[in-house]
Order: sequence, then C-alpha cells, then structure tokens
Amino acid sequence: MPYLHSKYEIPGDDGQHEVLPNLLGISSLDEIHKVEFEGFLKAQHILLESLTSNTRFDFNYILNIHQISLNHVYDFAGQLRTVNMTKGGFLFPTAKFLPQITQTFDNDILKHLPDYYSNKTKLIEDIARVHAELLFIHPFREANGRVARILANMMAIKQGYDFLGFYKITLRQFKEYIIAVQSAADHNYTPMIRIIEAIF
Repeated sequence: MPYLHSKYEIPGDDGQHEVLPNLLGISSLDEIHKVEFEGFLKAQHILLESLTSNTRFDFNYILNIHQISLNHVYDFAGQLRTVNMTKGGFLFPTAKFLPQITQTFDNDILKHLPDYYSNKTKLIEDIARVHAELLFIHPFREANGRVARILANMMAIKQGYDFLGFYKITLRQFKEYIIAVQSAADHNYTPMIRIIEAIF
C-alpha cells in the first residue's frame, strides 16, 4: 500500500505544519517520511524476532510498537495523544478520554484474543475488529495506521500466515477503508471484515 499522508485538523492549529516538531530537527516532508519508514522497518524486525505463541497483543504491546518505531523521531513516541483530531469532518475520540477508552479496548477486546485459532474465519474477524477499533480510537498523534497494520500483521503471522496485503488497497478502495474505520463507532465490523478477507 502506498504511503498515504494527509493532514489532520487540530483545533487551534492553522493546519500548515505537515512536518511535526521532531527530535532530529527535520523540516522536509520527504526526509521525515524516510526516517519514520526506517523506524517502522526496525520495529517490525524486532517484533518478528520476539514473536512467540505466547505473545499477548494487549494495549502495552501497541504502545511498544509506537515507541520502538518512533522514539528516535518524536518525544511523544509510545504516548497517547494530548490533542483532539479530526479527519475529513470525522471527529476521533476526545483526547482527555483516551486513557479510559484504551483501557476499555484492552479489557473488552484485546485481553480476550486467544493464543491459537483453529478457525481462519474467526482470526480474520478478530483482526478486523482490533484493526477497526484501534484506528477509530486513534490513540497517537501520528502513525496510527502504520501501528495498526503492524499489529494486524503480527496477529496473522503468530498463527502461521503471511503478511497481510495492505498494499492491495487502492486509492479508490481507501475510501471504503475509511468508512470501515468509522463504522467501528457503532461496533459494526462487517465492512472491515470484508477488507481483511480480501487482503488476507
């Protein structure tokens, strides 16, 4: 899947800052994309090396993906966002409620994921539900999509499957992907299940 960078609307921000303040002093969009990409490659390698049949995909695991991917770039790596964010008129959950929301996500969904799936259909359903909920919650200031894709891949690889084909999602289909994320607000995961089935 191509790198899709789009601005978020942040209340109080004039919307002109595509490159976030960073530890490297980078102001070039191309350069920040490059160092972020390298960070996620490194994180994926580390996570694959440490993946076992006992790996638990709780919210601390999600925070760790963000931390090891971006700790060389941003001081907020591995931390919940503290700003409210919208995208295309869609309002993500308010920042002040994120600790409670992520705890509920952890307790109600993540901690109930089984270590082993005998049924591929059930695995796809769980990947879709986790993926949609995580993107709907949007816990981080940056890189929510990349964290969610790494997590989905780790869930599949743990069960002996290959990386998911997120690259197969075209720009036209990306609109359906956004709708699938927004549907998680109503706990409707059917649209995301269809997408995960198509790229599994």
